[in-house]
Amino acid sequence: MRKSIYEYSDYNGGEHFNTQVVVIGTGCGGASVAKKLSDQGIDVILLEQGGYYPSSKMDQNELNMAGKLYGERSFATSHDAGNVLAYGNNVGGASVHYWADSYRTPPEKIQRWRDHFQIEGHDTEDLNPAFEEIEAELNIHQADDSLFNTMNSKLRSATEALNWHAHRVPQARKNCLKSGHCMQGCRYDAKQSQLVTHIPKALKNGAKLFADARAGKLIHSKGKVTGLEVGIMDRASNKLSGKYFTISATSIVVAAGGFNSSFYLMQQTFASTLPALGKYFSMNPSTIVHAMFDEDITQWRNIPAAWGVDEYRIRTHQIQATKDQNADNYTEGGYLLMPNQLHPAALAATIPGIGKDHREWMKNLNQVGGTIAWMDDIEEELGEIRVKDDGHREVFYEYGPLTKKVLKDGIKKQVLVNFQAGAKKVLVAGIQAITFESADQIDKLEELKFEAGGLFMASPHPGGGCRMGRSIESSVVDSKHRVHGFENLFVADSSVFPTSSSLDPSLTIMAFSYIAANHIAQYINSSEVDA
Repeated sequence: MRKSIYEYSDYNGGEHFNTQVVVIGTGCGGASVAKKLSDQGIDVILLEQGGYYPSSKMDQNELNMAGKLYGERSFATSHDAGNVLAYGNNVGGASVHYWADSYRTPPEKIQRWRDHFQIEGHDTEDLNPAFEEIEAELNIHQADDSLFNTMNSKLRSATEALNWHAHRVPQARKNCLKSGHCMQGCRYDAKQSQLVTHIPKALKNGAKLFADARAGKLIHSKGKVTGLEVGIMDRASNKLSGKYFTISATSIVVAAGGFNSSFYLMQQTFASTLPALGKYFSMNPSTIVHAMFDEDITQWRNIPAAWGVDEYRIRTHQIQATKDQNADNYTEGGYLLMPNQLHPAALAATIPGIGKDHREWMKNLNQVGGTIAWMDDIEEELGEIRVKDDGHREVFYEYGPLTKKVLKDGIKKQVLVNFQAGAKKVLVAGIQAITFESADQIDKLEELKFEAGGLFMASPHPGGGCRMGRSIESSVVDSKHRVHGFENLFVADSSVFPTSSSLDPSLTIMAFSYIAANHIAQYINSSEVDA
């Protein structure tokens, strides 16, 4: 039987492979492209620098799985260490440890990307067929009551009392056992990640998967890529082993994720010809508020988010303030509120304080709940992916004046809703450890500082860096996902988004990647005809 999955122990070094398409990355973008291309009979090789960890290799241990599934063991941060960068380093990418929230692209985003950035072929009517197909494949459906843990139920009751608009969160799950280990990978294959959906289908179609294989130098000439060098990873050290192999291909797709695709292209020294490379970077910065209750919450059981609060996700005055680039016009809004789900180690890291203050929260951990606010990045205050002098990646993201106001308002609404949910004490995750005994103390937020570590935040939703558009001056890829100046180099992941996707981007990434696959297939077929 022909082998389809290769791991670190299968390589000797010096091998050479031929294929039609190489896909760099196996997350929502790469896996979806590979599946769609292989559906059409196109020969595909998937490259993944991380390891292959099917459910049989998952142990539900928080620290062990962080080492297996997360890039840099989830210790990577933005330039000032103020934001943890959560991304995948494994076959299936971040979809293996994501929450499985599965939203269609908000209509106002599609309109903005079309009208302002002149993106073509990604309108609602273009995306809907892909959405429908993916939703059927991944069993995406609204969370029913059985998936509500205590914190989800409390948030639902609180928002109903406050008359805030909210919704059941669409989920990519099938036969969920409610273990609560979603962020450690689903040992039961219930979460419909790329590891159990698009990748197996691509392999069944004939694709090959090379795990523990880091994409290196692209081989190209006169605007055409012909292959690449691949470094073999030593899984024990998570470093390059010093051994390499090469692949020749008709086309190459970069799908290394929002934190890494632009960085990979910058390593190829493309920044001099692509001035927008690495620019216009978003990451949905998320503020965290912890809440102490009189009853057990056990936030790390059942699914993370069954109830989402979109009352403040989009407000007309927030949009207007963004357009005016004037924080003085801002009133409120610009974020999505959800229950939080962290396991004990992550809670210990995000609960501020030392000594007795920290111990009080930790010894009552079962009674700790809380919320998270996903911020819709401000269009004029986006960040940037950079290459440092030592060659390492830097995620540069300063908080501009409007961003700070949105973050503070998101915290304010979290404090209010947690007290409405019955909390007896509320704590802002940040070095200042701002604590509230009642909602009447909300003015304490005026003390909030935005210096490094002022807030403990995480960002698992990167976008941009390879922005889609018409002009080579302001974008990296065109509406066919093709890199400007290249005939057969494509990008298919969230890095092509012109601005923040606002919500969990997984479904948008997959739908965009289906469109990318169609353009890549057209190129492959036309190349063979020309040959």
